[in-house]
Amino acid sequence: MVHEDEPEPPQQQHRTTTVDQGRFCVARCTCGWRGPARRARSLARTDAEGHALSGV
Repeated sequence: MVHEDEPEPPQQQHRTTTVDQGRFCVARCTCGWRGPARRARSLARTDAEGHALSGV
């Protein structure tokens, strides 16, 4: 009897968004990660990009 290795499940793709909360903007990911509150949207986007690239 031959046993085949089961393929590994595909890795979850990190999909990030930014959400405004009053004067602050927060980056969030579908994996549950949440970045720090930032006053500048550009910083929240940078946090999100860094998270997506790190895959953590």
